[in-house]
Amino acid sequence: MDVETQKEHLKAYGITYWSLNKSQKVKWLLNYRGGSFLLPDTEEVRRECTIRGVSYEVLSDSQTEKILTEIASPSQNMEAVVLEKAPKIAVYTPDSKVPWDDAVTMVLTYAEIPYTTIYDKEVLSDQLILYDWLHLHHEDFTGQFGKFYGAYRAAPWYIEEKKAAEALAAELGYSKVSEEKRDVALKIRDYVVGGGFMFAMCSATDSFDIALAAEGVDICEPMFDGDPSDPSYSSKIDFKKTFAFKNFTLERSPTMYEFSSIDMTRKRKIPFSTDYFTLKDYSAKWDPIPTMLCQNHTALVKGFMGQTTSYDAEVIKSNVLVMGENLTNGEARYIHGIKGKGFFTFYGGHDPEDYRHRVGDPKTELELHPNSPGYRLILNNVLFPAARKKKQKT
Repeated sequence: MDVETQKEHLKAYGITYWSLNKSQKVKWLLNYRGGSFLLPDTEEVRRECTIRGVSYEVLSDSQTEKILTEIASPSQNMEAVVLEKAPKIAVYTPDSKVPWDDAVTMVLTYAEIPYTTIYDKEVLSDQLILYDWLHLHHEDFTGQFGKFYGAYRAAPWYIEEKKAAEALAAELGYSKVSEEKRDVALKIRDYVVGGGFMFAMCSATDSFDIALAAEGVDICEPMFDGDPSDPSYSSKIDFKKTFAFKNFTLERSPTMYEFSSIDMTRKRKIPFSTDYFTLKDYSAKWDPIPTMLCQNHTALVKGFMGQTTSYDAEVIKSNVLVMGENLTNGEARYIHGIKGKGFFTFYGGHDPEDYRHRVGDPKTELELHPNSPGYRLILNNVLFPAARKKKQKT
């Protein structure tokens, strides 16, 4: 999985998942040649790699033993983690994704990793327990319809999406979309606390935490839910309920395309040519979890924008790991934490290979980006639940 010899980094994850699905254990060689995968040598595996265009090397038993001995040495920041079972994957997304494309569904499809789409009905009927890994679509859990009101309230897609959301809420017995989305967020919270793994990108990250913090408080203006917000809602936000963020202020204006002070999009002063973030280096033997999540063939990843691009370092809770950051701008791009028995990862931005994806833009063709470091971070999270985990020390 290093930069020089792997032609299809993204599809290599699909080969690994395919092997796990066939009840074959795989070793993930953390920090060894870009986080390589050690698979059983069979004709079937070789054939599948060839079909998918994935580069591989065949090792003798003695070569394999030499590599594993090197990795096990206390002097090497490496570790061999056993992947045991293909995780069952759910993607939280509506039937219609207009006007957005979702980076996770695109890369899962490209890597040929199977997943099931679910939405509010399934979440509220407790079907999350059927899955090991949950991805949140670029959703707005606050009931403010993505804060698109200012620019797109007359757009046909916005009108239809709003009607569909209100109809679904009514069908599920709610008078407001905000109340229905709040209960969805609470179900997802319980899923994580009970041992699930949640991965979220873009606006699903901060809007999820805002929905938890604003439980029981009306933060929506009349154009969103038909009545005014609580005039004193700022004093009623409970930061103890959130996963990752603290001490943020909400954006009250319904015409402002922003949820809160968590996001750095409007505060960024980074030119496109120098917009990168750095992945942190962890001890593979002592902290295998963040090491797994940061496996890549480069420590420097291209930045990319979104409704929620990145997170103000000042509002991130102290028990949350910042795994990717731009120190120049004081922003976190990629963070991870533990909640109860489960885990969550938040990844800022919309599409790792489309710097500023706008409404109506064509989707990214991953055939043009088979070695994308930004997309690799998503796939690290996909395989993470398959690992035999040790308690992290950090």
